[in-house]
Amino acid sequence: MQSKFGYIPVATFMGKSQVDHLMAAYLSALRNLGGQRWDKEQLPNAAPLCFLVVTGGTEEQILTLRAERAQSTPDEPVFLIAHPGNNSLPASLEVLARLQQDGAPGRIFYLRGPEDSAGLQQLAGAIHDLAIRRVLRETRLGLLGVPSDWLVASSPTAATVRASWGPEVVPVSMREVTETFQAVADEELGSWRAQLVQNASEVLEPSASELNDVVRVYVALRKLVQQYQLDALTLRCFDLVLGQQTTGCFALSQLSDEGVIASCEGDMVSLIGKLWAYLLLGELPWMGNPAQIDAAGNALWLAHCTVPRRMVESYRLRSHFESGLGVGLQGELPTGPVTLLRIGGKQLEQLWLAEGELTQTGRAENLCRTQAQIQLTRGAVTDLLRKPLGNHLVLVRGHHADHLRRSWQAIIG
Repeated sequence: MQSKFGYIPVATFMGKSQVDHLMAAYLSALRNLGGQRWDKEQLPNAAPLCFLVVTGGTEEQILTLRAERAQSTPDEPVFLIAHPGNNSLPASLEVLARLQQDGAPGRIFYLRGPEDSAGLQQLAGAIHDLAIRRVLRETRLGLLGVPSDWLVASSPTAATVRASWGPEVVPVSMREVTETFQAVADEELGSWRAQLVQNASEVLEPSASELNDVVRVYVALRKLVQQYQLDALTLRCFDLVLGQQTTGCFALSQLSDEGVIASCEGDMVSLIGKLWAYLLLGELPWMGNPAQIDAAGNALWLAHCTVPRRMVESYRLRSHFESGLGVGLQGELPTGPVTLLRIGGKQLEQLWLAEGELTQTGRAENLCRTQAQIQLTRGAVTDLLRKPLGNHLVLVRGHHADHLRRSWQAIIG
């Protein structure tokens, strides 16, 4: 995935035409990555910025430019692009050493030449990670209700979320959620119920009225997304179960399928993890409870009553497990490589990652409806017993632990 970025060539004793002649192949390579050449006036621009160190003797220039850039982007890592000639690398080393002395983040990308595909790929990946960091800082997360009472380790303040991962938390009361739900007219339900039923492999417990009500929840949440300009949301869904005898499982599934990543139980921590993975990897995430652990076999079962339908091969419509009310989705997830992640800590500064294989899905009646067994190949399930970060894990398809950790380092520092 290509991300747009700016770059500023920095040289001594050279005019623009000389830099263009000397660095033509490098400038072309950066353009092909999505780079745009900037000058000093563009330092406040929002896109990530790199300094192309054309020659030695540029250390003070780079630090001055960086100081001006920091007025609009104070904690952005400084990316230095070095090449084999004209004392580019020594100058880059000196600049990075000074940045580290000052406690500022930075990184050198050494290109062996303009066709150094490995070096350019590494640069492109880091730029994408930095772009995701900025996207997160421009994101509005809806907190519909407050976190569920049992999330005693997963209820960060809005200030903590803003300071650590960057998004703005937008509170919406459950009273407003309920009133919006109750105001949805039958005519607004459209063909959603028919589509939900027709695409299911089987419908077990839910009645027609229960199916109508879960669609009503979706329509209500979609209205709140538009009203509050939300990019993602988490819902204190058990209040709907207790107060309205319905569930948010379909609504959260459908919103996620539409790219409005949604999480259950008012779990803001899992929402951040899901949204981060989605933005970074382009893969839909699923959140689940670690329901069973096999420490000797390094495997675990995850379970939850909702899942994005785009993630599954088929699904059955069931009741919500804990309450027996409403509609839960029992999805059949495809087997194959997966990554598990969990962020946590008091300041959301911690990360747990594991990779493995999704080996089978289940239909146990004593667990939440969608169930998946994961055989870990990298990481240990015993970590969850010794130092858990919370009760929900996020799953995405593919093996992405290295990419996620690199991005986490760019975001958290």
